[in-house]
Amino acid sequence: MRPGQKNLITDVPHLFVGHAHNSVLKSGVTVLVGEDRFTAGVHVMGGAPGTRETDLLAPDRLVDKIDALVLSGGSAFGLAAADGVMGRLRQAGRGFEVNGRIVPIVPAAILYDLDAGGDHDWSETPYPNLGVKAIEAASGTFGLGSVGAGTGAIAGPLKGGIGSASAVLDDGTTVGALVAANPVGGTCCPTTGRFWAAPFEEGDEFGGRGVPERAAAETKNARPGTATTIAIVATDATLDKAGATRLATMAHDGMARAILPAHTPFDGDLVFAAATGARPPPGPAQMAQIGHAASVCLSRAIARAVYHARPAIADPVPCWQDRFGG
Repeated sequence: MRPGQKNLITDVPHLFVGHAHNSVLKSGVTVLVGEDRFTAGVHVMGGAPGTRETDLLAPDRLVDKIDALVLSGGSAFGLAAADGVMGRLRQAGRGFEVNGRIVPIVPAAILYDLDAGGDHDWSETPYPNLGVKAIEAASGTFGLGSVGAGTGAIAGPLKGGIGSASAVLDDGTTVGALVAANPVGGTCCPTTGRFWAAPFEEGDEFGGRGVPERAAAETKNARPGTATTIAIVATDATLDKAGATRLATMAHDGMARAILPAHTPFDGDLVFAAATGARPPPGPAQMAQIGHAASVCLSRAIARAVYHARPAIADPVPCWQDRFGG
């Protein structure tokens, strides 16, 4: 494997990502959308998920393709971001046709960022408007760290954020990951700042500090429902919904390699998988390689999310750069 040209999930052709945030809320939304509809799957391993439309992604459900995926802050309030995304897609005539009507299918997942130092004393939810802004900003390049759904994220004892990474397999298949990292567990050694994902680092994409000498978990104080890591992995291979579900399942290994501990009762850990179908369907051996690549990309993306986080007013925790950078 080698990283794609941008080292972003948008190295998978025909996929785009957009961010929007509100600095008063210290929260935001991230949207992944394609040039066309795409196949998707999902797998949840955390104990406290917050989701919308994920039941439709099961292999035995009617809808075979979707229109966009949403990652949002705001806890359960953030699920409303998908309303704004649906509205824009409907205006563009995109969606699932039902009796002559167009209904955009937009699964979503949320993370808890209500303790990030923002003002959430609003009377009308701001998340649909953030969803509109995020999809309108969708492009092939996008920021990492304290942006979009990662604006108020906290990863263990440090600021979390948005991360992304990509890989191109020897046969030309492209795989990518996009993550909003907000876990209970830590992502690096608490004394050296070396990331648990370091064995998979490409170049100096998250500092090039090397592999930790010991595994010592450092977590944040959390209650059920107050943390999660939500992610999307994508490929240009042709997958059906069962294959996309298997890809999402395999990708969860990337969380376990990058976060200590992962998949706790406090986290809502979830991975969506997207397949654009630009390349032929993989055989079983190639599918195993694609799933492994997705897990490695997700590990790298988690570390990049924390590495690129930046300080803001009223932060309850430091960012990695303040604690270990320099």
